Amino acid sequence: MASNPADILGMPKPSWATEDVVMLQEMATRFMTDEILPKYEDFEKAEIFDRESWEKAGANGLLCASMPEEYGGAGGTYAHETAILEAISHVGVDGFGIPLHNSIVAPYIAHYGSEEQKQRWLPKLATGELIGAIAMTEPGAGSDLQGVKTSAKKDGNHYVLNGSKTFITNGQLANLIIVVTKTDPTAGAKGTSLIIVETDDADGFERGRNLDKIGLKSNDTSELFFNDVRVPTANLLGHEEGLGFVQLMQQLPQERLQIGGSAIAMCERALAVTIDYVKDRKAFGKAVIEFQNTQFTLAELKTEATVGRTFYNFCVGEHLEGRLTPELASMAKYWLSDLQGKITDACLQLHGGYGYMNEYPIARMFRDARVQRIYGGTNEIMKLLIARSL
Repeated sequence: MASNPADILGMPKPSWATEDVVMLQEMATRFMTDEILPKYEDFEKAEIFDRESWEKAGANGLLCASMPEEYGGAGGTYAHETAILEAISHVGVDGFGIPLHNSIVAPYIAHYGSEEQKQRWLPKLATGELIGAIAMTEPGAGSDLQGVKTSAKKDGNHYVLNGSKTFITNGQLANLIIVVTKTDPTAGAKGTSLIIVETDDADGFERGRNLDKIGLKSNDTSELFFNDVRVPTANLLGHEEGLGFVQLMQQLPQERLQIGGSAIAMCERALAVTIDYVKDRKAFGKAVIEFQNTQFTLAELKTEATVGRTFYNFCVGEHLEGRLTPELASMAKYWLSDLQGKITDACLQLHGGYGYMNEYPIARMFRDARVQRIYGGTNEIMKLLIARSL
């Protein structure tokens, strides 16, 4: 649907949604509707986007919106990133891996990269010449990042990387990958380092399967293998080894906040398409919207979505002021993704049998929603992090 579902539902407006943020969201919505949506079914079937779409997004200023202008970005803030993120979910092209590229990969380079690293990589991330990924998860290490086994051993002015990663978003297309490694396997968390691998000329780097997922089919999610991959020591993020775990802990709150952002945006779209459906669909001689059960269900869901939107807006405001705590980000991630699951499920039910048909948008939303409670740290891990603040 071309209109903004949040506007259709009358959702509360945040104070940080300044004129330029609103204009960016409108432009991103038009871009996703005109350029991506017509091809999206093809991407779903191919289980991967094309590079042309990434380059078009870059040409339209939708990549690295919050990166400084001197490095090719638009000089914006997370408010601009969430405008793009929400446009993706409102239009229903959720498999486009821009949010990870923009709000997760690029900030690591901006925050911890040397001047040379920023000049080298950020402009190409902004154009789409480079597509970013971050390789955290391994076959034996998911939410527990201290369990990472991938190693990086120094050999002269290079590191030699060995190990494997899995469930890597943008993994088939990415040609700049931040790899979570152990530079000192005996030092626990303090032995973790982040090393950037440029894959185009990396001998020993292999992409495994484009993984067969339940949902988000159009997003390439891959296994990655590092077999004696030689990487210049200049590709270490940070001024010394062993800073990786601290860097991850500092950046994960924004990742978790953006998962909450895509969750509430999909909640709004699910409600908007379902309200349209129950107004048109007839049963027992009247529109489904006229049944009290439908009205009560939608009243409850809209109330919860409004609470979710208000909470997300508050969290973004806190983040923009530098006050987003890990606990608050964990609350946003777990509660909003749980709500996303609840709302998409209830909206599918209101579609009846048609909700189970792939031709209806709610079916895809139902599938795409499920992973939100898993990646970025499972919701169970989020509750543990919140509990530490008690």
